[in-house]
Amino acid sequence: MAAELIKGLPIAKEIRVEIAKDVEALKAKGVEPTLAVLLVGDDEASVVYAQSKVKVGDGLGVKVDLKVMAADASQEAVLGQIKAWNADPKVHGILVELPLPKHLGKEAIMEAIDPKKDVDGVHPVNRGYLLGGQEHLALVPATPLSCVALMERAGIDLTGKRVTLVGRGDTVGRPLASLLIKRNATITVCHTRTKDLAAECQRGEIVVAAAGFAGLVKKDMISPGTTVIDAGINATPDGKGICGDAAPDVEEVAAKMTPVPGGVGSLTTTIIMQNTIKAIGLQGLGK
Repeated sequence: MAAELIKGLPIAKEIRVEIAKDVEALKAKGVEPTLAVLLVGDDEASVVYAQSKVKVGDGLGVKVDLKVMAADASQEAVLGQIKAWNADPKVHGILVELPLPKHLGKEAIMEAIDPKKDVDGVHPVNRGYLLGGQEHLALVPATPLSCVALMERAGIDLTGKRVTLVGRGDTVGRPLASLLIKRNATITVCHTRTKDLAAECQRGEIVVAAAGFAGLVKKDMISPGTTVIDAGINATPDGKGICGDAAPDVEEVAAKMTPVPGGVGSLTTTIIMQNTIKAIGLQGLGK
């Protein structure tokens, strides 16, 4: 029997209704939620992601200020733009689209963002809050938040659940581990060098695939009745589409599963908008 699919779009729509109400309340208090997005260069995927934020923001009443800089923009120019947004009280969230051109220092640029405006959750201060269990003070990366939102809104209680997390990257794996611990899950963090990865996955009541390797999690690695959250986004062999970290036939044994595309990834832009609203609160505005 095929797995029940946990689709991202219906859940994104639920969250957008909540965000729209928050936006309306903030505007009544004289605060216009504003997200500043910096795109350096013309990376095809980054352009699409940036434009999607503008579109979603328009639908929610969140102003998205998209700034495009040339691919050869200097480090000083990029840092200068971020500094200007940091100092602007009318800008509540700042996001730098990745990847950046190779000549730019990613870490220095991410650390230049005001932590309370860092809606992508990349600043060391936000990572520290999250690691310390102070999620309420942190702005958290969108993809791990999307994984949690999909599970919780699908009625999955994480308390005490055995979760096998396949992936230890800064973007998904590490922050997601902290989010799961906060929700009282019992987690095992695995990766591509884990010995007997199949056995570790088979023990999980929930398996989260977030290693960035297409088809890494296979059907025989999943126990019947498991929930599989696929956070992988990889190019298909023909280069014409995307696929997840879980092989397609995993759906034959899993009880519930997020599709790729249409699962975790379809929720992330909405979560960025939700983070913008949270950032306004962290800045002490709209009270």
